[in-house]
Amino acid sequence: MPSRPVLKMGNRQLVMPSEPLDNFAKLGRAYPGLNELLEDMLATMEEKGGVGIAAPQIGCNKQVIMFGFEKSRRYPNEKPVPFTILINPVIKILSNEMNDGWEGCLSVPGLRGLVSRFNKIEYSGFDPEGKQINRIVEGFHARILQHECDHLDGILFPQRLKDLRFFGFEDELHL
Repeated sequence: MPSRPVLKMGNRQLVMPSEPLDNFAKLGRAYPGLNELLEDMLATMEEKGGVGIAAPQIGCNKQVIMFGFEKSRRYPNEKPVPFTILINPVIKILSNEMNDGWEGCLSVPGLRGLVSRFNKIEYSGFDPEGKQINRIVEGFHARILQHECDHLDGILFPQRLKDLRFFGFEDELHL
């Protein structure tokens, strides 16, 4: 499982909307190139210590995300999130309640920002076998989903910032 270089903010590929995997429910793991992509995403996420990764971050313009952790050195105070691979994800907002939280990104290394996200969402999509996934989540789990799905729309977390006073280098913010 080789890791791939993570594209960084400024790379034009990161601002392009991703394409769904057509006919994925029928093909599942037989989808061309899927197994290699998933292996590379996992290796990259683990090597970089991320809690999630989207296919566009490693140069693949497809709607594939993965996320989850038991313990995170980047977010040590957060509860575990089950490891999930989600293909062609869809998010539905379940509450207008917003929460502010510090976010970082493998594509924006060394920087964190205070981002407001919906607290409670429902998400759906497919696992690698083509089986439907539907979950209702809140808190940090919901934040991760929204962050990773933003990548699929060509959005990086700094574009969500309301106040640049709460954006800076991790070592200066003392988080």
